[in-house]
Amino acid sequence: MITFIVCLLLLIVGFFTYSKLVEKIFRVDDRPTPAVAHPDGVDYVPMKAWRIFLVQLLNIAGLGPIYGALSGACWGPSVYLWIVFGTILGGGVHDFLSGMMSERNDGKSISEVVGLYMGKVITFLMRVFSVVLLVMVGVNFSVGPADLLAKLTPETLNTTFWLVVIMLYYLLATFLPIDKIIGKLYPVFGLCLIFMALGIGGGIIVQMGGDMPELSLASLTAAHPDGLPKWAMMFVTVACGAISGFHATQSPMMARCITSEKQGRTIFYGAMVAEGVIALIWAAAGVTYYTNHGSLLDGMSGLTAAIAAGGSGGVVFEISTGLLGTVGGVLAMIGVIACPITSGDTAYRAARLTIADWFHIDQSKVGPRAALSVPLLGIGAVIALALPWDVLWRYFSWSNQTLAMIVLWTGAVFLHKYGFPPKACFIAALPATFMSAVSVTYFFQAPECLHLPVSIAYPVGIVVAVLFLLIFVWRILILQKNDVLNPAQAK
Repeated sequence: MITFIVCLLLLIVGFFTYSKLVEKIFRVDDRPTPAVAHPDGVDYVPMKAWRIFLVQLLNIAGLGPIYGALSGACWGPSVYLWIVFGTILGGGVHDFLSGMMSERNDGKSISEVVGLYMGKVITFLMRVFSVVLLVMVGVNFSVGPADLLAKLTPETLNTTFWLVVIMLYYLLATFLPIDKIIGKLYPVFGLCLIFMALGIGGGIIVQMGGDMPELSLASLTAAHPDGLPKWAMMFVTVACGAISGFHATQSPMMARCITSEKQGRTIFYGAMVAEGVIALIWAAAGVTYYTNHGSLLDGMSGLTAAIAAGGSGGVVFEISTGLLGTVGGVLAMIGVIACPITSGDTAYRAARLTIADWFHIDQSKVGPRAALSVPLLGIGAVIALALPWDVLWRYFSWSNQTLAMIVLWTGAVFLHKYGFPPKACFIAALPATFMSAVSVTYFFQAPECLHLPVSIAYPVGIVVAVLFLLIFVWRILILQKNDVLNPAQAK
């Protein structure tokens, strides 16, 4: 239990220290936020900070810090280190910069923000990339809950029925002003996600006597039961529990609702740390629940077998009911049904806003909103019913982390463009370099991508990452010495 407690404390200390450093480097000020400057009653809607925090947490989390953490736990306690340091040095910085860069640019979608600092070609690629990624999320987070609801209800209420119900809800959540459904319901489900994690953490400590596998040299070098390489598979598998490009598509929605730049650290960085805590608890649950009274290797094999047999949802239900009984079962059902739905609808909403920003379509009026919302949901419904989505979804993990890489490089360029000291830029450039190595390595080694041996994937990933870093250093030291603006001018 010592490892778990230390990691938990590191996450908390990281928020109160490193996030303040990031905020200081960014130099927040008292300029009017987009929600204050021109509220439109639809997307630009001022909301209270605590409400925005819970909405942001649910938007970026969903089932990510649960399913990803459980899959990552198949590598043993070493996953704790990625969750902790990935959250503090990578995920928190990524989420803060994506939210605040959007806020500084009138709440623009992340594809538009990236385009402002990375060029026209990247702008077009990011627009297409973002919309496809968001529709992927929306489809997956409708099919999964629909399947589960069909199993829990009479046969006449099949998957198609529930899929239609969910898609109709998505249409409402995508179309209506953000404070009508999302602003009212999400804080409640956000609290449920937090209580669920706290209950699981307490259940491990109380029912299992805190008998958790500790981090050691043996656990650090422990192999995945299926032989999957730790680098870079584990870093992509955990995703939302440490860093996720999907978050960058969600943060601009809250950037349109904050009323002060000083709220950014708590809402963007803080929500990521809260997600890291949730992921840490579920990773510990996965490692501990199947290891209790047995060896760590047996526990990792048991967790892997349980996920293969019943899916991550089955494992969540088994752990929840095993530790918390009936209450745990209820919380598990809320988690595996409500949480993905609440990420799916904001994915479609973010897709609508991305397209609106792309083609400069005013979303304050009903007609233009409907003209985007209805086709988006129609396309999502067709994909959900017609395509083998379980195969297509495998590409989400890689595209997710690749987006995080791009956003971090954009953050580094943003800081340099506005005259911040070169050392300040490296709060984004260093995690961007790391994620570049992760993304490229995964693309070369993953079965659904090139599936090349690690002897090729490892060196290629490292070389590409170093090359990116050298290009960035060359740019800030040579090419743009005289092409910077004063930090006070930063939009």
